Amino acid sequence: MSNFINQLAFGWYPYLAITVLVVGSILRFDKDQYSWRSQSSQFLRRRQLMIGSNLFHLGVLMLFAGHFVGLLTPINFFDAVGVSHGFKQMTALIVGGLAGISAFVGASLLLHRRLFDARIRRSSSYGDIAVLVLIWLQLALGIATTYWTMQALQGEEMVLLMGWANGILTFNPAAPDIIVDVALVYKLHIILGLTLFLITPFTRLVHVFSAPIWFLFRPGYQIVRSLAPVGRVRRTAAKGEGGR
Repeated sequence: MSNFINQLAFGWYPYLAITVLVVGSILRFDKDQYSWRSQSSQFLRRRQLMIGSNLFHLGVLMLFAGHFVGLLTPINFFDAVGVSHGFKQMTALIVGGLAGISAFVGASLLLHRRLFDARIRRSSSYGDIAVLVLIWLQLALGIATTYWTMQALQGEEMVLLMGWANGILTFNPAAPDIIVDVALVYKLHIILGLTLFLITPFTRLVHVFSAPIWFLFRPGYQIVRSLAPVGRVRRTAAKGEGGR
């Protein structure tokens, strides 16, 4: 029974989550583009929103890049370029730890703002709150893995997780067996991460695909001019009043 659950959770569930993520996001964009937004409430508790949002997004972007490169890059590549498993593990621990703390603090501020401000809570759907809670739990689990990572500074657990991720990427049916003995906290972290992928097309998380990265590379400042000088508008109004 335990082997079946392991196969279900780490052999079949990843493909289900990724398929729903890709297909569901395409269908939502095609059928319901007006719902493709982050539903901002930026006029309420603006300072807390800015601090929390910046910390959260900075941390999450670093974590996403680190997980993407760290898990999906073949182990043989790091061996070929002379990067030891211990060095990679320490780098991931330090950089990922700082990014995780940043994202966790930011998510905590955003969750507090959404739950404890009556006006924001009334304008929030249950889905908005649920997604933020799930993200907060995922970040908490990620930080919790630090303890187990400290017990394997030579990269033993990391190698197993990389082997599993590469196995999923290459459709290796034996991939779930690679992580059968890793710590439970890693498994919970993987399952919750896949669940976030699964629900993305049905929640506000879908707006991550529309992040305006191009905005960072625009050629210059945008110049906005009024249709008419203020003085001319005032003179026109005065003439209108005098002619009555």
